[in-house]
Amino acid sequence: MAAEKISIKSVSKNKKAFHDYFVDDTYEAGISLFGTEVKSVREGKVNLKDSYVSVKTGEAILIGMHISPYEKGNIFNRDPLRQRKLLLHRREINKLVGLTQQQGYTLIPLEVYFKGSHVKVALGLCRGKKNYDKRDAMAERDAKRQIDRALKERMR
Repeated sequence: MAAEKISIKSVSKNKKAFHDYFVDDTYEAGISLFGTEVKSVREGKVNLKDSYVSVKTGEAILIGMHISPYEKGNIFNRDPLRQRKLLLHRREINKLVGLTQQQGYTLIPLEVYFKGSHVKVALGLCRGKKNYDKRDAMAERDAKRQIDRALKERMR
């Protein structure tokens, strides 16, 4: 059998996470949503800013992700900031519990996307950046931008 092509469509990215944290590893998780929430996600009405993942009692819970209410959802709409369960295998949850208990590690959602017809969340195992780390990253980006600009000028 030939491998089927599964389309991946990005809905929302957490740019602030890459600014505030070093991403050491990434994981893919499903998310438990209601129908009107999925429709709202399809419209791109998702905000990952200031959201994080907490692992309690053997379950991964996404806290702080805002999904705007679906306009035509009337009574079926849920609280936009409610806690949502992430769907991970038991061994992945156990591994993440061990890693997050180490000092300085946290789980941050990096991206929400559709993989086929399923909503998925890319989780990052992150360490916090200090202010001087953020300044170094900005200086590297600026230097790369100047080099690219100079190379583009030279090609003309």
